[in-house]
Amino acid sequence: MRIIFMGTPDFSVPILNALLEAGHDICAVYSQPPRPAGRGKKDRLSPVQARAETLGLNVRTPVSLKDCDTQASFAALNADIAVVVAYGLILPQAVLDAPAMGCLNIHASLLPRWRGAAPIHRAIMSGDTQTGVCIMQMDAGLDTGVVLLRREVAIEIGETTGELHDRLSALGADAITDALGALPFLLPTPQPDTGVTYAAKIDKSESRVDWSKATADIVNQINALSPFPGAWSQVGPERIKFLKAGAADTNLPAGQIKSTDGDLFIGTGNGAVRIHTLQRAGKKTASARDVLQGWTPPTQPI
Repeated sequence: MRIIFMGTPDFSVPILNALLEAGHDICAVYSQPPRPAGRGKKDRLSPVQARAETLGLNVRTPVSLKDCDTQASFAALNADIAVVVAYGLILPQAVLDAPAMGCLNIHASLLPRWRGAAPIHRAIMSGDTQTGVCIMQMDAGLDTGVVLLRREVAIEIGETTGELHDRLSALGADAITDALGALPFLLPTPQPDTGVTYAAKIDKSESRVDWSKATADIVNQINALSPFPGAWSQVGPERIKFLKAGAADTNLPAGQIKSTDGDLFIGTGNGAVRIHTLQRAGKKTASARDVLQGWTPPTQPI
């Protein structure tokens, strides 16, 4: 098929690769424009743009799709279909209607649960045990279109957003190639009106850990915010990020740190969590065992 691919972050790259490997003609790749990044604040290409340019594909990076010239240029590609995954810009109706078979979105949740910007983070933060990807025919609403194909997976105990992100990206790549191959035979299924939730973008204000909360909530927060933006606490003079955790079979006062034989525990409102991975200020991410070799935790609760 003649496809316009629209995506921006790392999540989208395996899907672009899969479409090419399946023999589809990617007539253009749309991605968000380069953004200032790093210490020098130099413009950095999105992962999708970088990959597409390496492959020699036609790349377009409009700031918006709202103006008539941009829409006319999009329509002039005469695509069979557009595949959209984590693109980050709203598609006006003129863009949705331009490809002969419309636009398909790969969404990393089991719609209608977790419509919106951060479905993977929100699923883990809420303690969901199951998620997946949906191939959706896009309409003018926010992730409200009919679902053409659904793939489900279990969220593993202790899984972080980074780990689940990679699994769902691979699952999405398989799902979209299967969907395109069977497109005439797929039954469009409207989303139910019940069970709708919205995955709001993660705000950095959600990152600080309140150790008086329940163990399960803290574990979910830490794992959901890993690797970015990272759940953190002020520990003495430094801010430490906690990047992977699990429930511990012990009880400690809320915020009390305890280290035993290379294991690191912190008390909660109803027990304790075991910290598997963390990052001290100015240091690299490391296992708790490695961090404890050169760091003595404070004796006072944090």
